[in-house]
Amino acid sequence: MKHHRPLAAVAILPALSACTRDAPAPENAPADEPVAEASRPLPEGAQAFSLLGEPLYPNPAPPDIAAQQAADIDVARADYEADPNDADAIIWLGRRIGYTGQYREAIDVFSEGIEKHPADARMYRHRGHRWISVREFDRAIDDLSQAASLEEGEPDEVEPDGQPNERGIPTSTLQSNIHYHLALAHYLKGDFEAAVPAYEDYIAVTSNPDQLVAISHWWYMALRRLGRDDEAAAVLEPVTADLDVIENTPYHQLLLMYKGEIEADELWDPEQEDPSGVAIAYGVATWHLYNGREEQAAEMYRRILEGSGWAGFGHIAAEAEIARLQTG
Repeated sequence: MKHHRPLAAVAILPALSACTRDAPAPENAPADEPVAEASRPLPEGAQAFSLLGEPLYPNPAPPDIAAQQAADIDVARADYEADPNDADAIIWLGRRIGYTGQYREAIDVFSEGIEKHPADARMYRHRGHRWISVREFDRAIDDLSQAASLEEGEPDEVEPDGQPNERGIPTSTLQSNIHYHLALAHYLKGDFEAAVPAYEDYIAVTSNPDQLVAISHWWYMALRRLGRDDEAAAVLEPVTADLDVIENTPYHQLLLMYKGEIEADELWDPEQEDPSGVAIAYGVATWHLYNGREEQAAEMYRRILEGSGWAGFGHIAAEAEIARLQTG
């Protein structure tokens, strides 16, 4: 039975912290597959190594945002301390900490939640997300696969937003987020074939335009990377310019570009400007890649990596692309 309540909180587990920071990379990872260097001790304060071997540190938030984040964590921690076994309190504390870029601490919180609530899919869903943030994709796949298994046959539910959009309307659900992040972890590993079933599972629970464009963007790219162009074209068919998209405008614009309704240079012309957003930049770069312009794509990926938003999925994906190009 699910018991959900808004906002909540945490005790950090030192023992868990030690094992997540120094865990070995998977032994069965293919040699040309980008993997995080989890076997190396992280420098103090670093959250991960990039797929190119650079330590990654949280980016300081502007003072007003940092103050709000601290206040949110205080509320979440107080809720947790009032009832350390409350699943929602654990989840919200982990989420609030994660928003500050302290991903390892957030992972520790969700690990505590899994110990206390091993049948709660939300714990695995959120920890899986943060394994992606720190470039530990196999661990993400394990957690998100477990979440999908726990949710199989269950009714879906809206997932509350920790950072609401301008309309205050949540656009995602628990199951859509599980399948989205599971597919993404496979995609980031370069296992596009394994990503496709997760995209199909996602589309089965899609209920609004934001969900549609988010999954269609990554699904289309995976199919193009597999050379399944007819299937990729079919993914674009439900996407129209008049969709009422609230949050995922960049994905909507990219899909219209894939359909030929927007020129790629309208979204990002690298000779004229820096990328306006990492999601747009990665989509445009990868469109060049699977259309045979590898050098242009590689240069665009490198431009993306000059930005500081290393936790963004487009940034992680650009790292993975450069890592693959360097090894193969």
